[in-house]
Amino acid sequence: MAKVLLINPPAEQTLVGNNPKFLDEARGHNPPLGLLYLAAMLEERSDHSVCVIDAQAEGLTYDKLAEHVVGEAPDLVGITAMTFTLLDVMRTIEVIRKSAPQARIVLGGPHVHLYPRETVSLPGVDFAILGEGEHSIVALADRLNEPERWGEVPGLAYRAHSRCRIPNGRSQSGIDDLESGIVVNEAPNLIEDLDSLPFPARDLVPFRRYSSVLARRQPITTMFTSRGCPYRCTFCDRPHLGKKFRAHSPRYVVDEMQGCVEMGIQEFLIYDDTFTVRRQRVLDICAEIQRRGLDIGWDIRARVDTVDEELLKALRAAGCERIHYGVEAGDDHFMQVLNKGITVEEVRKAFRLTKRAGISTLAYFMIGIPGQTEADVRQTFRLAREVDPDVVHITILTPFPGTEIYRQALEQGVYASDHWLDFAREPKEGFQPLYWTKELGRERLEELLVAAYKSFYVRPRYILRQLLKCRSWRELATKVKAGLRVAFLRGR
Repeated sequence: MAKVLLINPPAEQTLVGNNPKFLDEARGHNPPLGLLYLAAMLEERSDHSVCVIDAQAEGLTYDKLAEHVVGEAPDLVGITAMTFTLLDVMRTIEVIRKSAPQARIVLGGPHVHLYPRETVSLPGVDFAILGEGEHSIVALADRLNEPERWGEVPGLAYRAHSRCRIPNGRSQSGIDDLESGIVVNEAPNLIEDLDSLPFPARDLVPFRRYSSVLARRQPITTMFTSRGCPYRCTFCDRPHLGKKFRAHSPRYVVDEMQGCVEMGIQEFLIYDDTFTVRRQRVLDICAEIQRRGLDIGWDIRARVDTVDEELLKALRAAGCERIHYGVEAGDDHFMQVLNKGITVEEVRKAFRLTKRAGISTLAYFMIGIPGQTEADVRQTFRLAREVDPDVVHITILTPFPGTEIYRQALEQGVYASDHWLDFAREPKEGFQPLYWTKELGRERLEELLVAAYKSFYVRPRYILRQLLKCRSWRELATKVKAGLRVAFLRGR
């Protein structure tokens, strides 16, 4: 039996992304759902012991994290790896190597899926798991001390040692990468029956510490009721990670909610890329929540072309309080550039119907889209004020690895080199993600971003409306604090 430790690293060296600093500072902590799914699988489908450390929620420094690792004395340590957190991942690996030299280290997450060979080549890394890792983590723990069987673990990347015979290890092209000494097993198939998975092991983390500046109730939790996204926006890496849409049944979804309510969790942030892909499933979930009499608040992410009056009324009746809509651009042309598949008129209609149903709205916009001029950017600001969401989230488009727009940027020479690949190979402090700067420079984009936030939030009408909506002193204090941050916003 192996002792497995799963770690969500501290966030001391997270890359500065495309959000204004005040937004990053205002974020609460969300549970590391990916790790909690793995933990649940290890608990229910194996004899291995498992512990989860969420260093961010627990406020652990690296010294404190080291003490926890020593106390656990793990055989296998799993770490969530995203490109933006790679520096903290590397520092966490250093802590583990000193505190538990006997442990083997495996990384998983979106970064690993994009850069498997680069990941397993990093100092201190023993394994990386591509794709959905629920079954692979159990298979690896079962075979941890049998190197000759590592080739049986779906999606496992590792270094092939000369003393080991690797009968089944195959690269993604189906051929052993003997020259580099790295083997990448064939990626696992997507999990078709999501209901076969156990609920995330939320009891293994300090779930009462999770919060959101948007939530009216505390504590909160996040949920996935589906996986995969059938849409192909050029700025999104989801198509690379799994395009096929798969969903939990309505009963499974509400069973999970009810279990959380029994733990004392009152609000749910549903992180599906698009909750409303299947209309009837949404209606069935809403009906089941009402049938059970669950008094909860929740929010979803939806496309403007997937909602209608009946659906919105059902969502509101079941406790849905907020819908996040990805609008992105201020006119149809730039929506086409991003391959959004929606129109400005559909945006207007969706926001009008959502407000009429009594549901709050959050709108995502971005600037710095290929081909955008300052005049085009200001049109985006005008649409944001016109549809007038309760919350607006504006970012500067940053071509991320694995996205179509990053491929275009490299192809058109917007960047001198594949800087994300360089960072994946050798993570260094001081790395700065690059915007699309073919039309507007970095400094001007950041000036426009500050102007955008002020033009939306520093409006007497908006301020009064938001203050009147407050239901508690805590909510009032949160909004006042956020408003002051925007009012005194100076830049990055």
